[in-house]
Amino acid sequence: MAGGYLYSMKSWYEIDDIDQLDSPALVVFPERVIYNIDQAIKMAGRASRLRPHVKTNKSPEVCRLMMDRGITKYKCATIAEAEMLGMAGAPDVLFAYPLTGPKINRLVLLIRKFPGTRYSALVDSLETAKTISAVLETEGLVFDVFLDINTGMNRTGMVPGDEAIDLFHFCGREQSLRPVGLHVYDGHIRDEDLVVRKEKCDAAFERAVDLKDRLELENGDKLKMVCGGSPTFPIHAARPEVECSPGTFVYWDAGYGTLFNEPYFLPAAVLVTRVISKPAPGLICTDLGHKAVAAENEIGKRVHFLNSRNLQALGQSEEHLVLKFTDEAGYKIGEVLYALPYHICPTVALYEGVTIVENHRVTGYWRTIARDRKITV
Repeated sequence: MAGGYLYSMKSWYEIDDIDQLDSPALVVFPERVIYNIDQAIKMAGRASRLRPHVKTNKSPEVCRLMMDRGITKYKCATIAEAEMLGMAGAPDVLFAYPLTGPKINRLVLLIRKFPGTRYSALVDSLETAKTISAVLETEGLVFDVFLDINTGMNRTGMVPGDEAIDLFHFCGREQSLRPVGLHVYDGHIRDEDLVVRKEKCDAAFERAVDLKDRLELENGDKLKMVCGGSPTFPIHAARPEVECSPGTFVYWDAGYGTLFNEPYFLPAAVLVTRVISKPAPGLICTDLGHKAVAAENEIGKRVHFLNSRNLQALGQSEEHLVLKFTDEAGYKIGEVLYALPYHICPTVALYEGVTIVENHRVTGYWRTIARDRKITV
């Protein structure tokens, strides 16, 4: 792993009362979560510059840890995440996903249900803006919107240019819409070399800034900018005029821990699994199947074992992960293995909750309530 930091404190993940914890399980270490939050604030310079994406943790407890440290602005991708933030008392929530169909009416319900939370959303097409405007006007609401800018990821957003400017001005003419800024997500920029990553990020950001400058000149109001994710966070953190929106940083994972040479954050979420069978010489099977860890990567990049370096994944099904080993001593049935997921965000969504471990002992359980598509609204 890059930098070797994942092995610097080998015993940090070990659980003394592990016999009380069934597997597979996702375990979270709050002291490491707090460290990561504090580190993000330190990198950004102040809590007010952060707008973390909650798609990683989906947990009111984690959001409250961030709020306790002065972070008041958040980003989300689902109505359930938006509702979870309202339940947690978050003051400012940006719905960073195109609003279509029933989502618009559901968001209106959230605005009514949580008057203490200021909700806003993205627009990247005239069709979306018109639909949102019509619904909000009927409800007598005025809603902040951010223009979603595509700087190369080609997932959502508008390419900077005249069409984007026209959409911004359209929103400004609508009684129910209030355009307040630009949203610039550059998740496609994840080069291992920070220098290369910065060059690409700066080039993409410059296009968005040119558009912002144009809009400010024509509109007369200063606009906000919400930028980046965890890979480009170290770069955007150095721009005092933008809000940064990393998400993975709270838990971190083996994917980013392997890819990036700068170990700003600590892994704070660990998978617990057990050896359930020894089907053939040199093979073990664990209970870490597709339903226990994100499986979108090729099989060699789904988990990284912390207390064993010689395991090679051979096959995985819904409830099983078959591994090849080379240790002479081998493994025992029931033996506990600790592993980091390569991609923590979809792994969290596989668990209804996470087990909390402090001082090497199980101390609680946090329900991952926003993994559901619907909480109440």
